[in-house]
Amino acid sequence: MLSKGEHQTVPLSVLLKRELAHEKIERPEISHGQAAQTKKGEDFTFLKTECQRVLGDGVTTFSVFGLFDGHNGPAAAIYSKENLLQNVLSVIPADLNRDEWVAALPRALVAGFVKTDKEFQEKAQKSGTTVTFVIIEGWVVTVASVGDSRCILESAEGGIYYLSADHRLECNEEERERITASGGEVGRLNTGGGTQIGPLRCWPGGLCLSRSIGDMDVGEFIVPVPYVKQVKLSSAGGRLVIASDGVWDALSAEVSVECCRGMPPDAAATQIVKEAVQPKGIRDDTTCIVVDIQPSEKPNPPQPPPKKSGKKVFKSIFRKRASESSSNAERDYDEPDVVEELFEEGSASLSDRLDAKYPVCNMFKLFMCAVCQVEIKPGEGISIHAGSSNTRNFRPWDGPFLCSSCQEKKEAMEGKRPSGNGRYSSDSD
Repeated sequence: MLSKGEHQTVPLSVLLKRELAHEKIERPEISHGQAAQTKKGEDFTFLKTECQRVLGDGVTTFSVFGLFDGHNGPAAAIYSKENLLQNVLSVIPADLNRDEWVAALPRALVAGFVKTDKEFQEKAQKSGTTVTFVIIEGWVVTVASVGDSRCILESAEGGIYYLSADHRLECNEEERERITASGGEVGRLNTGGGTQIGPLRCWPGGLCLSRSIGDMDVGEFIVPVPYVKQVKLSSAGGRLVIASDGVWDALSAEVSVECCRGMPPDAAATQIVKEAVQPKGIRDDTTCIVVDIQPSEKPNPPQPPPKKSGKKVFKSIFRKRASESSSNAERDYDEPDVVEELFEEGSASLSDRLDAKYPVCNMFKLFMCAVCQVEIKPGEGISIHAGSSNTRNFRPWDGPFLCSSCQEKKEAMEGKRPSGNGRYSSDSD
């Protein structure tokens, strides 16, 4: 027993062993499973847990999970599955350290989604797809989404969090207003005699969604710009449920996590699909991916958290980094949540989403298009803020910059040029 004032010497080998153990705890163990029942054959998944990045601070791995729910054929879903990840990674500079790389992901996802959409539309195919795309780097989870597939998180402490947005016109008033302001029309299917049926749709085309990849026949005001949310889990981890609307049309978020709690990911995904399909039979492609993010010393699936008094509520407000979150929610709580929100943004405006005022200010190279990454000759690049009504007084030479082709797409999405169906928008709408 040491007396007061005495110090114990710890051998270097012990310190190194402790550091290694600490690093092992810091890197979570990722396990996943998927299940599906097919009706049309238009749902596709992407699952990769050993993606390598070679950056400024060495080599490490990250995991990627994607769900692509196609419509009007599978072409857009297949193309997005095969090209989206590379398009996202191509935007990120090679000399960033880990923290910078994570901070760059939201902008890279926006550019990657728009590039994928632009390239697919050049193929003149009319199909489209929803996308829910998840990148896991350490304990940080970044989710980008367009359409009505969803990603939810159940933390190890029992909170349920929505990590994606629903871009159905029926339930998203902001998106309805954006589309009509850009030159589209929103209404229900008219069967004649003034009778309208079904969900709200965008016309022409009749799409129920306001954001997707593809859908060139609907007009470019149906945009590929994703909602992005980035959170950091506690070292206790959590479970992600990524599923197409075939699941969410039948199950609530709470039911989806409770029906499979304690099961390993494969069995959990199968159970969720079974619960969704069982009541009315399979009516749509129904696909589910379950991802467990856990400390490596706890390989077993999450067990039921201790029951709390009162009705369980969904978590829409996280503990936030004041300097990086774009949310306006209050930041002081008596009992702050253990899931920390790092970033959230849902604007459809590229000038907002590729803004130079960002944690990684040197992300886009001066003579490279911020979306498609083609080389731009000096003087040919167009500032992302050109013609913007943004009130923050950007100068014409403020970047990042777009090539003329991507600038035309940006303006079409904003209703300032002819959209894909040949119609012009009205700035007064």
